[in-house]
Amino acid sequence: MNQGITITTLNKPFITESGHRFKRAEAAYKTWGELNESADNAVVICHALTGHAAADEWFPGLIGPGCAADPEEDFIVCINVPGSCYGSLGPWSVNPESGEPWRGGFPEITIRDMVRFQMQLLDQLGVKGIKRVLGGSLGGMQALEFCILDERVRSAILMAMGKAHTPWAIGISHAQRAAIMGDADWKGGFYDREKGPAGGIAAARMMAMITYRTPEDYNRKFGRKLQNEDGQFQVESYLNYQGQKLAKRFDALSYIILTKAMDTHDVSRNRGSFEEVLGRVKIPVQVIGIDSDHLYPVPEQKELASLLPNGRFSKITSDFGHDAFLIEWEQMNEVIREFKESLKSAPINAK
Repeated sequence: MNQGITITTLNKPFITESGHRFKRAEAAYKTWGELNESADNAVVICHALTGHAAADEWFPGLIGPGCAADPEEDFIVCINVPGSCYGSLGPWSVNPESGEPWRGGFPEITIRDMVRFQMQLLDQLGVKGIKRVLGGSLGGMQALEFCILDERVRSAILMAMGKAHTPWAIGISHAQRAAIMGDADWKGGFYDREKGPAGGIAAARMMAMITYRTPEDYNRKFGRKLQNEDGQFQVESYLNYQGQKLAKRFDALSYIILTKAMDTHDVSRNRGSFEEVLGRVKIPVQVIGIDSDHLYPVPEQKELASLLPNGRFSKITSDFGHDAFLIEWEQMNEVIREFKESLKSAPINAK
């Protein structure tokens, strides 16, 4: 997972929306391709909830010749967001005042904080122009904020999310956090890293896996088949495996921090109406929805595209639900190819 990932320190303090000032902030990132002479061929990939900077591991179908991110033409950058546990500033970074990891005392992070953090690193890398920013789910929320906050962005691809986190999505995240905090090993967020709330985060992941897929997918995969003689269903075994797998690779504090950050997603917050805010985004934006996504249903993407002056909506057909943006590469690339072709006939103008 760490192959090719660089960890550096931002050369300027990172200040959150809440006003917390990090004098030294680590940033983990990975790049593909080369920055051109005018430094304006960057493509920024934003990762989802439990993702990391090695986008080639979880977005392989969208990186390559003719894809959304082409290393032969583009300088591709993926940056691990603050609050995560994969190298960037997070709850296990050292609090300079105490000399100990932040753990449960780590400040609140918002989607806008994530984007400003990435903007600082892009400045540091010398990026002057961003051809495209893209992401799905949490990554799509970041990509949309990039369109609003960063004047370098010239086009965007937003997948499986909307203009704001809905009560439905917030409620699901709240239930997952409750499972983590209800674990005896949570200890108010001040647990030992080697003995964290593994059962709680496993339960949270099981809930998430149900919302990421569809009844049709589960019926096809498992039916009512039993896994063993003890009467355990195959679907139970599958969810147990997925929960334990995440508990081994991801941190509970980061799960809490990042899901709360997703709840802050609302492009209208302290800015005006959705129509006013999104009406100011003049760049071409491709919005992609998935017909079976129960977590961020298609009407959210249709609405988002309709509020963007140069937005266009396309739908992916899949039984994989929300996870389809990480699976249906052929359909995704077809939509993206058409979008990229449309940009050739209609040159991208600056905002």
